[in-house]
Amino acid sequence: MARLRLPSVSLPALPLVPTERAAWAMAALAPVALVIAATAPGAWVAAPVLGGVLLALVVIDAALAGRSAGWEIHTPADVEVGQPTPVAASAGFADGRRGSVTAALACDPRLAPGGRVTFALAPAQDGAGWRGQTTVTPDRRGTAAITRAWLRWEGPLRLGARQVSTERGEAVRIWPDLSPVRSKDLQTFLRNAQTGLIARRIRGEGTQFEALSEYEAGMDRRRIDWKASARHNHLYARENESERNNQIVFAFDCGQAMCEPVDGLPRIDRAVSAALTCAYVALKGGDKCALFGFARRPQLMTPFIGNARAFHRLQSAAAGLDYESTEPNFTLALATLTARLRRRSLVVVFSDFTDPTAAELMVESLGRLANKHLVLFVTMADAEIEEIIAAPAADIATLARSVTADTLAQQRKLVLQRLRRMGIDVIEAPWNKIGPQLIDRYLLIKNSETIG
Repeated sequence: MARLRLPSVSLPALPLVPTERAAWAMAALAPVALVIAATAPGAWVAAPVLGGVLLALVVIDAALAGRSAGWEIHTPADVEVGQPTPVAASAGFADGRRGSVTAALACDPRLAPGGRVTFALAPAQDGAGWRGQTTVTPDRRGTAAITRAWLRWEGPLRLGARQVSTERGEAVRIWPDLSPVRSKDLQTFLRNAQTGLIARRIRGEGTQFEALSEYEAGMDRRRIDWKASARHNHLYARENESERNNQIVFAFDCGQAMCEPVDGLPRIDRAVSAALTCAYVALKGGDKCALFGFARRPQLMTPFIGNARAFHRLQSAAAGLDYESTEPNFTLALATLTARLRRRSLVVVFSDFTDPTAAELMVESLGRLANKHLVLFVTMADAEIEEIIAAPAADIATLARSVTADTLAQQRKLVLQRLRRMGIDVIEAPWNKIGPQLIDRYLLIKNSETIG
């Protein structure tokens, strides 16, 4: 948690400002002035006198608020997208009486809606000044700059207030969400998992011969080595070395469709979180992972990481994936990826589409990629379309929307069926189930020994 230290020494003269209550009081005096002018024109001087009295009360109330003895604003240096993050402030005052104290920050809109954070302070229980805290939830990755900070405190009547501000140059780095990686369920699974955690050669259903063992009831008959069994006049089964050191590439479509929000966050951020969770499991299992991002042209291609201790490099690279409001160029991107891969790999493509026409080039490019590599296509179910389809037909307009949405859903199913017929595995699920299903599918593919 970074601390913005704002010392009280050499402060400029504190400006006196009216409060919202003073503005409402001034607005209430306007009809009174009109009534006086209509009923007793000779008493018109009462209106400016009342205004002057109110102005004097504003000045006096602001003076009673006292002077600042220093204030601090505490902001985190690093946060994760979609995760609530505390922002706190503390202030001390030399004298006076205060009705309320408020702190505010001007920042990048990706850190807070509208680019502004405002929260109230309350007297500390230990009597050491005023303290307050609020929570912000970043909605996009990147670097959010904090440009200015304010502290405002009102007098006891809450008619006048004092306010100080300062220019700031701090920045908050917004990283991909790794809360699924830290979850207790995943950590328990990794502790109990055999692959990658035990320093020995793993025997399984791989393709590399390891040893012969006596055949026992319940074993798969396809494992019987008939030549060895004939030589020894006894049934023997083959034990192969489990496949490891596979190459897994997580390819992200950063185009317009993936930048649309789903439950408050862009689809690309949901995809990045699921991919990093699966990558962490893969690294623990002895495989190598890389990230590939593209939109109109390829954005990044990381080297393959083969050690879980270097996982932070994948996280840093994922934080650099940019949002682009353009259609992705699948032909260029997947051709570039194919040229850079020197061996057969598992390519996990995160993308989305709205209609078969927009998906045509995507399907063709994925088909060419599937000729050389094992491809897994991941897309998020469109909850909005499902809600429109399930809505009761109360009128003609609702019925027409439901029919149109159902047509889009059927066209989407046709595209996914076409991908499956091409030999491409497909995952379509709500965003909160993409991560677990992706891990399950990766483990299934790994155990089937179809990557290498």
